[in-house]
Amino acid sequence: MTERERLLAVYRGETPDRVPFFLDLSHWFYHKHHVPFDLSVPLREPDWPLLNYHRQVGAGFYCPNLISFYDVAFPEDVRASVRKDETEFGPELTWRLETPLGAIERKRRWEEESYSWSISQWGVTGVEDLRVLAYALSRTRFQPAFDRYRQWSEAAGDLGVLYLPLGYTALGHLLSYWAGVEHTIFLAADHPAEFGAAVEAINANLLDAIDVLCQSPAEVIFLGDNFSSDIQSPPFFRRWSAPFYREAARRIRAAGKFSSVHVDGRVGGLLRAFAELGVDCIDAVTPAPMGDLTPSQCRDEAGPHLILSGGVPPSAWIEPATDDDFRAAVRAWLELRRRSPRLIAAAGDQVPPYALEHRIHLMRELVEQATY
Repeated sequence: MTERERLLAVYRGETPDRVPFFLDLSHWFYHKHHVPFDLSVPLREPDWPLLNYHRQVGAGFYCPNLISFYDVAFPEDVRASVRKDETEFGPELTWRLETPLGAIERKRRWEEESYSWSISQWGVTGVEDLRVLAYALSRTRFQPAFDRYRQWSEAAGDLGVLYLPLGYTALGHLLSYWAGVEHTIFLAADHPAEFGAAVEAINANLLDAIDVLCQSPAEVIFLGDNFSSDIQSPPFFRRWSAPFYREAARRIRAAGKFSSVHVDGRVGGLLRAFAELGVDCIDAVTPAPMGDLTPSQCRDEAGPHLILSGGVPPSAWIEPATDDDFRAAVRAWLELRRRSPRLIAAAGDQVPPYALEHRIHLMRELVEQATY
């Protein structure tokens, strides 16, 4: 079987010849080869060097980053812009939303050591800013750009299954883009009615995007807000995010497609919650020591039917972890196949910068032994 065939077999509830092997190597690859990336400029054409490297190391490709397979349009009374400035600290990106209710800006600054864009200014710090964000994001319209999806999917070929990402929901926009954890929690606690109205309005609009994506040729719709249960605890999740994910999962399944949710932090309580909502797969599952559960505990909480994709925490990829430590982490994850074939061998989130390259090959060798 090809990696593509193996992955689709797992989603269909079948048992492949061995555990599928998929990695998100983009961050590691760009860092290793000093490839600059700009969060304000989406990729249009297939990233052939990255895809060719996946093929070279035998790792399936599933997670397109910096790519949008639909276009977003704002109404005439909303102006969205982004600019890039050179500061004394390095390049900085500024996103700005202007509405009849006011304007907000958020900023991210390039950090060479981590090879990433860190937050340098939050855009939402109070309820007035929240109203501006809700006004803008609840009025967006979504146009398919599936020609780009087909190009990427054809480029990946039998190496992969190209997930089609929605992007962040209301809580993801607040926690990761516009407000941060502290401001988001205070807004929810101090202004629950306005917070709830904003979240509901943004997420209701995003269900229109789900309907658009369900018309695509993609097999898997990719959702998620970089969940971690120490930030979105199960009670907090059930109150503010669960209604959206329940309805999104229902629409995706009704369209004959599968759903995958990105949970790359602590998973205690969230695996069970997503299983109850009808989600098909949890992506980027990160076990201890960086996560909060062992692989076996992850399966205990998820039950036998929820697909677990992930397994190797970032700390295992880099020194001072030894090759023996890495082997132990991979084998502990692969042991879960004896309890359920609903399993994908991947990284806990992305393979990190500074990961030892030979461990990519080592993981492939270990996975190739994980037959059924």
